[in-house]
Amino acid sequence: MQKKFDLLSLGEILLRLSPPRNERMSRGSEFDKKVGGAELNVVSGVAQLGLRTGMISKVPAHDMGQFAKNRIRFVGVSDDLLLYDEGKDARLGIYYYENGAYPRKPKICYDRQNTSMLQIQADEWPDEMYSLTKCFHTTGITLALSQNCRRAAIDMIKRFKEQGTLISFDVNFRSNLWTGDEARDCIVEILPYVDVFFCSEDTARLTFNKTGDITNILKSFADEYDIGVIAATQRIVHTPKIHTFGSLMYEKSSGNFYREEPYRNIDVVDRIGSGDAYISGALYGLLKYDMDCEKALEFGDACGAIKNTIPGDMQASTSEEVEAIIASHKNVGRDFEMVR
Repeated sequence: MQKKFDLLSLGEILLRLSPPRNERMSRGSEFDKKVGGAELNVVSGVAQLGLRTGMISKVPAHDMGQFAKNRIRFVGVSDDLLLYDEGKDARLGIYYYENGAYPRKPKICYDRQNTSMLQIQADEWPDEMYSLTKCFHTTGITLALSQNCRRAAIDMIKRFKEQGTLISFDVNFRSNLWTGDEARDCIVEILPYVDVFFCSEDTARLTFNKTGDITNILKSFADEYDIGVIAATQRIVHTPKIHTFGSLMYEKSSGNFYREEPYRNIDVVDRIGSGDAYISGALYGLLKYDMDCEKALEFGDACGAIKNTIPGDMQASTSEEVEAIIASHKNVGRDFEMVR
């Protein structure tokens, strides 16, 4: 049966304020205004690559909620499932991001308490939502925001799964939201419902107490929880402005591991959202190419690498651009410096 969406995602939409030109938060008097959020970053990336996506979230009904809605529409994501908080205390979460320059590291300051998203209930959305999409994605950030968010997210995961929806989950551990023990105890309960799982090596070791090399870690998740595809990004930070980015992916059905030469010497403009961009590329590859893990890895690595070069949380790349970058990455011969 034809689905209205290829991907839906549940998560909080945040206002991002950043001082321009590497200025300090504590000193500058100007901020660039954008929107972001891990789950929105993923669906926006998939939408710009060419698939149909939508955002499940709740924002205030005032002007800042309108700004968030407008930005969602601008990147091609449906706002059909966006709810609006009419309460007098309705608010949009905020985070402030300061760029780094060696030896000064990037810095984030959050202001996201008591936001409209934290009060959500799963029954605020219509029952027919659960049959609208091929894939549903959310993250550990949403689980950690509040008890309401946690209950709603888990309920949605189960209800989407009942409709045969592919479930994608990114641990995306944030120590300022919950402890490693809290994250592990909650996430292991939902892992049996998950089909595509994203978890960094550090999080696997520190939060899930995994041991061995990264191949053993990914395979152990697949074996313990019957997860079809597991992926971990691998980043080397040489300086705040120079990174190496790649990943490793494991497919349980074939027992195959997938990896490629990483993208080296990336000229980093803004690293925020690059992990989400990787997930958008990986999910695009899986959804577009019938669960082809090689395609998923190629699109994931390329999207993650490209996003490092783009300001703001969200990537801004078409499938044609990404395919050209993948081809250039594989090319061992002469490459042209400019796209003409």
